[in-house]
Amino acid sequence: MKISVITAVLNGARTLENTIESIDRQTHKDIEHIVVDGGSTDGTAEIIERHSDKITCFIPGPDHGIYDGMNKGIERATGDVIGFLNSDDYYSDNSVTSQINQIFEDQTVEACYADLLYVDGQNTDKVIRYFQSGEYHSGLFERGWIPAHPTFYARKEIYDKYGVFDSSLKFQADLEHTARVMAVHEVKTRYVSEVWVCMRMGGATNRSISNILEGNLESYRAFKKLGLKVSPVYFVTKFMMRIPQFFKYPSQNLQSR
Repeated sequence: MKISVITAVLNGARTLENTIESIDRQTHKDIEHIVVDGGSTDGTAEIIERHSDKITCFIPGPDHGIYDGMNKGIERATGDVIGFLNSDDYYSDNSVTSQINQIFEDQTVEACYADLLYVDGQNTDKVIRYFQSGEYHSGLFERGWIPAHPTFYARKEIYDKYGVFDSSLKFQADLEHTARVMAVHEVKTRYVSEVWVCMRMGGATNRSISNILEGNLESYRAFKKLGLKVSPVYFVTKFMMRIPQFFKYPSQNLQSR
């Protein structure tokens, strides 16, 4: 089974090489790695050129933000399954895509997701937050639940049937999309209680308090637009769900970068 992994990057020279190598080290080798560069000026293009033998498709040029870049990648993807590993991220070990491949051998599964670690941008051995996604059931999105999107993989036909990311959203198009496919269209998903991805802190959404607040408001409006009955205490329950994630640590052994 071919897995398309899309990496959206803008001025990611410091970490992109780790992302590329993390994908290249995967034991499942039928991977199509698509890199979408939104117009980097920091040496990212040189890194992409140096690793061109590991990259299946390179899409350069300006875009309208990370979700527009991801959509460009989806448009070019030819894999049976599509997922994302952006330039601040890397796989927790070399077997992640093998696990994903095995899951999708069950033809009834349409999407899957797992857990994620937020790590310090300079010292990846330092865990900031353990994002334990947990099993999904109806009504969770409306209470503030979120699956770890960098671990979310879906069959290509899910994007064909239910659409790509809403690039008019600045921070929460990934959350809107997972809510659209899981809560509205009720695709069959499988949760794996394993850390699949490590993400360096400092992404656009969590870069500042104002971004966090704007992102929360954006998700609330997106859910209302989808017709979900959002709880009146949505922001409170969403915050409360996050607190335990700062006091947990997974038991599995993880690779650092």
